[in-house]
Amino acid sequence: MAHHHEHECCAHEHEHHHEHHHEEGGLKGQIIKITVTVALLVAAVIIEKRCDLRTWQLLLIYLVPYLFIGFDTLKEAAEGLAHGEAFNEHFLMSIATIGALCIGFLPGAETQFPEAVFVMLFFQVGELFEGYAEGKSRDSIAHLMDIRPDVAHVERNGQMESISPEQVEVGETIVIKPGEKVPLDGVIIEGNTSLNTVALTGESLPREVAEGDEVISGCVNYSGVIKVRTTKSFGESTVSKIIDLVENATENKSKSETFISKFARVYTPVVVFAALALAVLPPLFSGDFAGTFAIWLYRALMFLVVSCPCALVISVPLTFFGGIGGASRKGILVKGANYMDVLAKVGTVVFDKTGTLTHGQFAVTAIHSGQSDCKTEIADSQNSQLSTLNSQLLHLAAHVEHFSTHPIGAALRDAFPDEATDGCKLSDVEEIAGQGIRAKVEGKTVCVGNAKMMDAIGAKWHDCKHVGTIIHVAIDGEYAGHIVINDKIKEDSAEAIAELKSLGVSRTVMLTGDRKEVGEDVAKKLQLSEYHAELMPADKVAYVDELLNSKPSTLNAQLAFVGDGINDAPVLARADVGIAMGGLGSDAAIEAADVVLMDDKPSKIALAIRIARRTIRIAKQNVWFAIGVKVAVLVLAALGIGTMWMAVFADVGVTVLAVLNAMRALKVD
Repeated sequence: MAHHHEHECCAHEHEHHHEHHHEEGGLKGQIIKITVTVALLVAAVIIEKRCDLRTWQLLLIYLVPYLFIGFDTLKEAAEGLAHGEAFNEHFLMSIATIGALCIGFLPGAETQFPEAVFVMLFFQVGELFEGYAEGKSRDSIAHLMDIRPDVAHVERNGQMESISPEQVEVGETIVIKPGEKVPLDGVIIEGNTSLNTVALTGESLPREVAEGDEVISGCVNYSGVIKVRTTKSFGESTVSKIIDLVENATENKSKSETFISKFARVYTPVVVFAALALAVLPPLFSGDFAGTFAIWLYRALMFLVVSCPCALVISVPLTFFGGIGGASRKGILVKGANYMDVLAKVGTVVFDKTGTLTHGQFAVTAIHSGQSDCKTEIADSQNSQLSTLNSQLLHLAAHVEHFSTHPIGAALRDAFPDEATDGCKLSDVEEIAGQGIRAKVEGKTVCVGNAKMMDAIGAKWHDCKHVGTIIHVAIDGEYAGHIVINDKIKEDSAEAIAELKSLGVSRTVMLTGDRKEVGEDVAKKLQLSEYHAELMPADKVAYVDELLNSKPSTLNAQLAFVGDGINDAPVLARADVGIAMGGLGSDAAIEAADVVLMDDKPSKIALAIRIARRTIRIAKQNVWFAIGVKVAVLVLAALGIGTMWMAVFADVGVTVLAVLNAMRALKVD
């Protein structure tokens, strides 16, 4: 039972009316109203049974509970008429109930006073359920609103000022104490702490951050005091963009939603005129107009009550709203109900490699000492199973690369983090352009570099069958072995591909700018159906266009593209549905995408598709259930078998059940 006059169930209008509705009385007020009405109705029925009253006296007694519960509905109907928007559900309910109150005054007709009050009462019960369900959905999205920071503590002229985040400029220093929200994006310049990112990513484990690390607005600071230099204004920061996304999610309506609101606008006047025809035409043709008019008028009133499209108009948008809310709790932001439609029908998923399926940063993946057969591999950088020789090799390489700014140097240092504290003497460090680094460690000359460097010093190196960048190490001119460095595949990438296949996504394609052998290695490990390597950003767009043009015209063949980088933005915009790794990452990708995964986990793609399919399934159940019950009762009403109680169930009962079903969309397993 939507609350606005037009039968367009746009969530925004819905929302304003709802907030207004609940400010006035709230759910508690509605429950009290319903309870008092039930008591008044019971009293009226007792009076009718005990006392022998005239029809107009009975009408006055029943008018008390009727007006008490129905005043708002009658007011809405009158306002609708005043604005020239007569055909809303309040109008239908008002005509039907006023007709039921008046029917008893016709010759040979029975009074229908309790029924009239009951229709209004049930209508309010329906409103109550809808208010509760919508409140639930809104809470689910409101948990994201909890990330909105209230205040920023800025250092200005040696003084601490507490101001609103909007007033902080880029490059200013803000102080964030434990328990406070991070108000703006920036870089830590002093202190370390752990951050709770659950509101942004759905990830319950805190993230450890220290000096030099980026922090994102919307996280909650757990433990230490940190000073942050802001890198974005509030309007540009992650938190305000996410809030914008969520608040505007309901503007993009799904096809089923727009169909239903258009349907309601045409349907309601048709129903009113059909009911009029039902009341007038059969008695005219029967030859006994006065005798049969009351019977047909009763059927027409029933017809009006039954045909109210509340269940459809409310439950479908509510289902999508619930689905979007449920997904947001899992760190998946869907920018509109229309993307739910597309997500549910995805048949091809195209991935960018770096930062999507892989971490996008170098890590040591294998260490082979001396002339070994290249079989050993390390699972992760802190692997305690490293042999002594391998450990020594890594130790020396990490020392030599101690001051290197190259990502390879960083990967070696990360793999052997103890090198700074083990007291080894390092001297005569010299970088040889295009080859590597030479240095003295504990008096030994250690060369760490590529094959050219090994050739230059005459060390007998050998190649490795592992894919990645090979770093050779020589000690005093003797070849000591090599270290393989590669971009690590994300822990859940394989699981993500397997899950997509189990959901019936037939094609999984990877596009990468990386070398062919690297692409092939990743595709093989993840069991992707195809890959294309050594692509420029423009090539990626061309490939996606080609895939879009060649996709089958079957129902479940939509194309999703998943990426994270700035250069992915054009492709994200081209795909049927663009999914960005929000990773607290590239703004351009987040702007261009239709769905944002806040924690960078590719396995969330399958979850997003599952949530979308379930949401669409629930919406369809509601549509068929509502139409089925209504048609059945309408046929019974027209044949004279139906009763007003059946009509009440067909309208309000169905709406309540549909709303309860829609609430299932909120729950995400």
